[in-house]
Order: sequence, then structure tokens, then C-alpha cells
Amino acid sequence: MSNRGTLRNRCFDRDFFQCDILDAAPKDDMSSMEHPIFSLSTKPDTKIRYYEHNGNTLEVIPSVLGLATIWDKDILIYCISQVVEGLNRGRTDINRTIRVTAYDLLVSTNKSTGGKDYKRFQASLKRLAGTILVTNIETNGIRVKEGFALIDKWRIIERSSRNKQMVAVEITLSEWFYNTALGTEILTISKDYYRLRKGLERRLYELARKHCGKQARWKISLKLLLKKTGSRTQLKIFRSKLKTIVSNDHLPDYRITYNKKTDFVTFYNRAENGHQAQIQDVIRGKLV
Repeated sequence: MSNRGTLRNRCFDRDFFQCDILDAAPKDDMSSMEHPIFSLSTKPDTKIRYYEHNGNTLEVIPSVLGLATIWDKDILIYCISQVVEGLNRGRTDINRTIRVTAYDLLVSTNKSTGGKDYKRFQASLKRLAGTILVTNIETNGIRVKEGFALIDKWRIIERSSRNKQMVAVEITLSEWFYNTALGTEILTISKDYYRLRKGLERRLYELARKHCGKQARWKISLKLLLKKTGSRTQLKIFRSKLKTIVSNDHLPDYRITYNKKTDFVTFYNRAENGHQAQIQDVIRGKLV
């Protein structure tokens, strides 16, 4: 059969997965939503963290650059979202090494695209690669105690010839995070999550999405909530910050109330069933 008049077959085996699904819904992995891995502060945090809950143990070891922050996590969310959407679309080129277009990632995660933003992007990659987890938390049906970085490695593989800014970057996810995507241990989150400016607001949304989900309500003691957020503040300061967030009431999908008599916090789904549950709690005198 003659090939005259047809284009050359350019298909080839690639050692990376191209992130080019611009309408992928943001996905967060349930393990990092449940456990306090990321710093909620923009200031470098170089203290080792220990966490234990229901048989799960977690040790988070930062590099000299500081612990990866909850804003650095946007890179992981973007990559996991692309992997999951690729799987849903039947892509066959998916693997742990993901090639991202820096501009697309910044825009998708509601960040600016100036020169400083590309520098912050590179700093985020350094913190993600430098933060080590030692844990026995199960992913994709596998439970072993292991140590690993949040990302195995990264490299800038293309720069603009005009201003030397990064254009494309290759990121190799850790097997642990990659397994969460393969095992579909993920939840879709609101795109408005990226609009939350404070680290604590982002962490509270993650916990609400993980524990409340589509239920009407989720209740937790303030002391345990402090532990789950990973906040480094004292309980009384945490209580004050929470009250401010309750007053502002701009978390996507969820509303928060705080009962000062019981020191319990309740998250309500903003959907109709959650609204009705909150009205019932007010009638019963559970809210103050």
C-alpha cells in the first residue's frame, strides 16, 4: 500500500505524560486531605512534624528551605488532576513523569504570570522535592512503612528565548502520590479553593470536603481540629482565627459554626440538606 499523500506517523513512546487537558476538574488526594502534611505559613518552617491517628503514623521532614506549603500543593493537585482526567479519557501515555506548561499551571491555579511568579513556581518545586514523608498510610491498597519526597525530581526542559522564563517543566511524582491517582483515592474540589488566600482556610476546606463531603454536617472538637489542620499556633489563637473565618463565611461549598460552650466546630454543606440541618441545630439550641 502506498503512503504517498499521507502524513508520516509521528506516534512514539514517550517517557512523560503531557499535561494538556485544560478543562480538567481539580482533584485532591484523600490522604493529604486527611493528614497535616503541608505548612500553612509562607514563612519557612524547618521543624520536623510527627502525627499519629487511628494507627496511621506520619513524620514530615523539611529541607533547609522549609516545609512544602499548602500553596506548593497546588502543583500536586494540578498534576493529579491531569492524571485522573487522562485515565478517564483512556489516555495510554500516563506515567509518573508529567510535563507541564508553566503558564497553564499558573493560570489554572489562579496565580499571576509575572516574572516573580515563575520564580515562586521554581521555589515551590524545590520545597516539594526537599520535603520527606515517612509514613505507613495506605495508598491504592498498599500499606508499607516508607520514606519518600513529595516529588522525586523536577527539571526545566524549555525556556523562552526572549526572557529566559521557564516554559515547560517535567515533574516526577512520588510513587505514593501517583498511586493515589491510580487507585482513584481522590476527590473533586471546588475551583474556588484556589481563591482562598489564607492557608488555614484552604486546610479547613480540605477537611470539610474529606469528612463532610455531601453529607449535611460534620462535627469535631476544636482541639482535634487544631491537630488535623497542622496549625502551629496555640489553641486560643487558633480559636480566634477560626472565629474570624466563621464570621467571613467565604469557604466554598461549606459553612462553619463554632459553639463556645462545647468548644465544638460544625461544618455544614451549603446545599439544601446542609442548610436544613443548620436550621434544626439552631432550633435545638446546639448553636451559639
